[in-house]
Amino acid sequence: MSPDAGPEIAPATQPGLIAPDDPARRALPDGRVNRNPAGIGFWALAAEDLRTHDGDLSAQGFWALFWHRFGNWRMGVRPKLLRAPLTVVYRVMFKLCEIVGGIRLPYAVPLGRRVKIEHFGGIVVSARGVGDDVVIRQNTTLGIASTADTGARPRIGNGVDIGVGAVIIGAVEVGDGAVIGANAVVARDVPPGMLAVGVPARIRPRRPAP
Repeated sequence: MSPDAGPEIAPATQPGLIAPDDPARRALPDGRVNRNPAGIGFWALAAEDLRTHDGDLSAQGFWALFWHRFGNWRMGVRPKLLRAPLTVVYRVMFKLCEIVGGIRLPYAVPLGRRVKIEHFGGIVVSARGVGDDVVIRQNTTLGIASTADTGARPRIGNGVDIGVGAVIIGAVEVGDGAVIGANAVVARDVPPGMLAVGVPARIRPRRPAP
């Protein structure tokens, strides 16, 4: 342990997380509705995502987000018969994002604004939700800890920074402003503003900015 890392923090003592016995921990998102962020249209959202990815139209992360937003937008098209061609387009492009970019981001995962997939490859995002201003890097997995409990998936708060190779599994809560270190394996809550490092991850206070 680094001498300036500070004591390990027990997540149960920290505010801002859903209680461990709250049914919301296993409430999976409803994929039958448009779950794009409210208050902004599809094209404005796509333009914001492009700016978040430094205006790089070739960024695999941008395209994964574009088709994620499209997949949600199409759910607002009624009746279902009119939506069917859009669903075909979405499914083809979703699979291409997996094959070409190595990014699996199902439309049913609620995703906030200004999410940045910093690099591409080996990324699986299967979560109860991802907040605003989140950074996700390559070889990151957000998902289940066991096939026996497919409803137990993580929820990522606002402003979370997820390092390369991180694994966040189970019905855990990652609080606003938390940092997940490179290659950390997170299987318990990370309170807001804290740092999770190691395998299994330990929860530490973040160092103050110099």
